Amino acid sequence: MKIIVPMAGRGSRLRPHTLTVPKPLIPIAGKPIVQRLVEDITKVAGEKIDEIAFIIGDFGAEVEASLIKIAEGLGAKGTVYTQDEPLGTAHAIKCAEASMQGNVVVAFADTLFKADFELDKNSDGVIWVKKVDDPSAFGVVKLDDYGFITDFVEKPQTFVSDLAIIGIYYFNSAEKLMAEINYIMDNDIKFGGEYQLTTALENLRQKGAKFSLGKVDDWMDCGNKNATVETNGKVLHYEIDTVSQYPASATIENCMIIPPCFIGENVKILNSKIGPCVSVGNNTVIINSNIDNSLIQENTMIDHGNLSNSMIGNSAEYFGVAREISLGDFSVLDFLSKGSAS
Repeated sequence: MKIIVPMAGRGSRLRPHTLTVPKPLIPIAGKPIVQRLVEDITKVAGEKIDEIAFIIGDFGAEVEASLIKIAEGLGAKGTVYTQDEPLGTAHAIKCAEASMQGNVVVAFADTLFKADFELDKNSDGVIWVKKVDDPSAFGVVKLDDYGFITDFVEKPQTFVSDLAIIGIYYFNSAEKLMAEINYIMDNDIKFGGEYQLTTALENLRQKGAKFSLGKVDDWMDCGNKNATVETNGKVLHYEIDTVSQYPASATIENCMIIPPCFIGENVKILNSKIGPCVSVGNNTVIINSNIDNSLIQENTMIDHGNLSNSMIGNSAEYFGVAREISLGDFSVLDFLSKGSAS
């Protein structure tokens, strides 16, 4: 089995944090989103993963090397493809056509999940969905009385279903899926100006393919700052036993740590109250602060922070008092001496 991971988007709704790091590589509870995604799929797939193929934008050689390392760490071959233009979900998969053979899991790297991950061998594929309040922002599915999918509808403006496709799919024949993707691209069939995977799925269904439903217990979004901070908290609760073990290299003095919290290597926390639901990346220093429900990345300095629902990037410096902030990589915010930001 192979895992195909489209992740070429730059994550504009999560700026400034995605100006320097692609969204799928932003750490949640100390581990990049895309790494968590492929590890979870590998654990529950029920068979060996031979290859993990990543479809990326122009992220650079360092990112490519990181992705190859993630795949190899799971005992799989790592392959990286480039999507030069954002032409839609079907186009993204087309970029990995050389790896589209046999049975595959396609997983878009902007979401995390907890699910009953069963691969129905009696169907042509499995589509994982979650009931949502506003289905107009998603691709959705309709079902028959036997639980098989009868329609794929992209971003319906009138109600047809509240079962939203979360971006994780299983196909028992990658070749059949590629034939439909090639057909819609060769014939320039678009929705919203892009080549959509749901169009290819609907074509397969009309030709007799049977798709069954996979349901998720929790679908965790990382689309913007608030959603990412919330997801960080959920993951910390799921992994509370693991994250409660702080590394020996961390220095924690005169502090109250309220679990669940993730604390990275060589972190220094002094005279502070941290938690619940806080992640602190490697080599970060926090002094005289009160922080809860926040995500702090690596090599960052925080002094006199009074932070909640906040996200601070790598190599940033924050001095002062605020209740909520989103500060990107290599930024400085100093209320104590200059009252300015740069």
